[in-house]
Amino acid sequence: MDVLSTDAEAVSEMVSRILDKEQLWKKLKNLPPQERNVLVLRFGLRGRGRKTQKEIAKKLGISRSYVSRIEKRAIDRLSEQFSAEA
Repeated sequence: MDVLSTDAEAVSEMVSRILDKEQLWKKLKNLPPQERNVLVLRFGLRGRGRKTQKEIAKKLGISRSYVSRIEKRAIDRLSEQFSAEA
């Protein structure tokens, strides 16, 4: 931390965020491709901007309501995976 010339709390928080992201990506890999893709687009997980359900629907050629259902199902699955860990 002395080498980085920053306070311990900031470094700890940065490391924690990196570990959280790694854990999230491991869980995302367990989702079906369509669900993973919707979450990546919806929440901007690859460093790109977040997309609306309408934008995702247009991109994937499906209805907005179907994107909503896919998103909900994917979030439920992720939640189950994190709960099983605790």
